[in-house]
Amino acid sequence: MRTVTTKSTPDDPNPVRIGQAPTTRRQVVAKVFWTAIWLVYFAGPVAELFRSGTSAAARVLGGAGLALFVVAYFALVFRHMWRGVSLSFIYGVLALLLTLSTVLSWTLGFSWLVLFIFTSVVSGVVLPWQHARWAVPVATLVLLAVGARFPEIRGYYLFAYGLPAMGSGYTMVGVQYLIRTTKELRAAREEVARLAANEERLRLARDLHDLLGHSLSLITLKSELAGRMLPDKPDAAASQVADIERVSRQALVDVREAVTGYRRPRLAVELAGARAALRTAGITATVDPALESGHHGLAADGEGALAWALRESVTNVVRHSGARRCEVLLAEEWEADERRYLCLTVLDDGTGPPRVPHEGNGLTGLRERLALADGRLETGPAPHGHGFALRAFVPCAAGGPPDGAGTEPVASPAPLNDPA
Repeated sequence: MRTVTTKSTPDDPNPVRIGQAPTTRRQVVAKVFWTAIWLVYFAGPVAELFRSGTSAAARVLGGAGLALFVVAYFALVFRHMWRGVSLSFIYGVLALLLTLSTVLSWTLGFSWLVLFIFTSVVSGVVLPWQHARWAVPVATLVLLAVGARFPEIRGYYLFAYGLPAMGSGYTMVGVQYLIRTTKELRAAREEVARLAANEERLRLARDLHDLLGHSLSLITLKSELAGRMLPDKPDAAASQVADIERVSRQALVDVREAVTGYRRPRLAVELAGARAALRTAGITATVDPALESGHHGLAADGEGALAWALRESVTNVVRHSGARRCEVLLAEEWEADERRYLCLTVLDDGTGPPRVPHEGNGLTGLRERLALADGRLETGPAPHGHGFALRAFVPCAAGGPPDGAGTEPVASPAPLNDPA
């Protein structure tokens, strides 16, 4: 059985929790109150029981029948609210309510026709729309059939009982539909919030991987180099230690900016870091002059994605390739769909693509970054000789060609296939 807590929530904007199970004692009291307040409409039948001239048998029948009706009514409403019930149970209780309404109205007088209104209302509350749209008219038709037995209210009972039964039942059907829609919207909002949180965690993990992977690789290389220089070359070792301190401080700044979501890397900055990393690793770097200038035809998101591509590719060259040379190119290309792309190519003469088809977290995250900028990633063997090639594409913004890229498309290596 569902446990109801006693902790109050005074700031709850919906203390009654319409259409939802109560979670506090205050909400239980509120729901019972708003459900019981409608029992005031039983004043007519109750008054009939205490009217002079009413037989003892009628009072016993009426009192027992009314008590059973109220208990069944509340049991159905609150069990539906707390647990949810099967259609067989619902129809069983509704049949009991309809039977009590018919018997009591037929034997005790027209004032008992009000029971049909409660039966119609509870049908709209607990039944799905596909069933309620038939149950409400059935309760109303039975009411009209029983009411026709009393000639003194013919014509009047149609408006006093028939229309309220039909209208109240369908009103509750509409209320239940709104409640279900609200629940779905609430669930959709929670799902959107969950997806947004997952996306933010993914972004943070991707940024930290790219930032720390590059910086820690450079720190490790410089630390090893400084260790080899000591004690023969203390001045050179001190220079390497100073570089380690600078890289560490910059990594700390980058991590802080990544956590706050404000960091947008730039090609010029990443190029400087790439040159330092390659130089420290003893790898000869050849850099396209186009990378030295700004790129006015490149959107900020596109430049950020290319900067991440440069950082990740150079980190992989330093850590995994065993290369002696690395070439970084920037070229403009036209696709078959007449769209103009800027392509960053990083080539090395190392061991080439891995034999296993699975990509690491770095390349996977890089594909995601480029996809967000409407770009793509191609990896595979280097076009000439052995080695590895990485090509990152991002679309150029509307306008003229990017500075330094030329006005004519620049020849570039043939398209690469992902290594199998």
